[in-house]
Amino acid sequence: MSDKRTLRVAVLGCGAVGSQVVRLLGEQHDDLAARVGAPVELVGVAVRRLDAPRDVDVPEGLLTTDAHGLVARDDVDLVVEVIGGIEPARSLILSALHNGASVVTANKALLAEDGPTLFEAAAKAERDLYYEAAVAGAIPILRPLRESLAGDRVTRVLGIVNGTTNFILDKMDTSGAGFSEALEEAQELGYAEADPTADVEGFDAAAKAAILASLAFHSRVTAADVHREGISEVTAADVASARDMDSVVKLLAICELRPGPDGQEQVAARVHPAMIPRSHPLASVREAYNAVFVESEAAGQLMFYGPGAGGAPTASAVLGDLVTVARNRLAETRGAGESAYADRAVLPMGETRTRYHVAIDVDDRAGVLAAVANAFADHDVSIQTVRQEGRGADAQLVVVSHAAPDAALSATVDQLRSMDIVREVTSVMRVEGGDE
Repeated sequence: MSDKRTLRVAVLGCGAVGSQVVRLLGEQHDDLAARVGAPVELVGVAVRRLDAPRDVDVPEGLLTTDAHGLVARDDVDLVVEVIGGIEPARSLILSALHNGASVVTANKALLAEDGPTLFEAAAKAERDLYYEAAVAGAIPILRPLRESLAGDRVTRVLGIVNGTTNFILDKMDTSGAGFSEALEEAQELGYAEADPTADVEGFDAAAKAAILASLAFHSRVTAADVHREGISEVTAADVASARDMDSVVKLLAICELRPGPDGQEQVAARVHPAMIPRSHPLASVREAYNAVFVESEAAGQLMFYGPGAGGAPTASAVLGDLVTVARNRLAETRGAGESAYADRAVLPMGETRTRYHVAIDVDDRAGVLAAVANAFADHDVSIQTVRQEGRGADAQLVVVSHAAPDAALSATVDQLRSMDIVREVTSVMRVEGGDE
């Protein structure tokens, strides 16, 4: 390889992921050179503070606090961005592309908010923008959607894409713990941040759902287009009710093609807790693991499973992209860019067809069941199953609906709450999997 030029890499960020990228670049230097076809040299690592403690020893002279100066260097071929957030990450990526570098990023929030700006800049600069690590850590899911299934028609992507929430819900299911107890355990083990809002309120999963939907359906979908609900309102009673149905509660990212009011296909993208049958492949995903279930016309059903977060797993995905981008630089070509030719509209959540599980405390007297059934019928919602349990003068009804527009189901619940015979609607949760 003595006749091959050295490819020079700059890394932005040296936290949990960045430090592992730096470590792997050093430890796998010879293997990476063999796989790429030329030496890969780390020439700079941008950080906020030079004296901050780090999990890896960065070679002397490579640390810098001047990230903008680093990406503007004319001798940098590849920039790895793992600092996260919107700014300064966006400005740094745009500067890197403008100055002729290809970019590998793990920044899901930025891609979900302003991906088109980045893709357009990459196309204008005739450089690569790769981002496998932005969704599901080490699990290779974006590349299959972009490349392996390029000749197929994907109709649905259903996934557990946040390890923190999966750990919490798994603990609630296996131990009977409440949400607060399970969250505290997740924080003690390092699965949840001190401020877990981004995870437990679904913001992290919604950003990933936007990226998955954009790739799968060749349309621009942002995080703002994704209906989002978190798990902070999920109770031990909800989890126990799911268990009675031989189901489990998971926070799901669901992206699918659905007919719109005009008959044209639209993209439905949502993140919310849902009950799924224990027989479904996603039900067996335990602790902090992730899994993505893809349905397509020709390939059928595919499932991708593995660790969805953590420094080393995410760095593995970053290095995979880096090898591909480096090969493209040597060949003076670029990989696939943004594919948004379908330009499908986003279907509002109210028009998306879902199923509800509703638990209702009612007066235990004649005519109650008929009145509840009429409330569902008033909104043209069909009931699939009803289970009743007596509780002295009260009773609990557990109703599972057939699929209906989410707005109709929501209106049904509102009507139930207004009825004199209903003491309380104690649980409302969507149901996925099984027959509609």
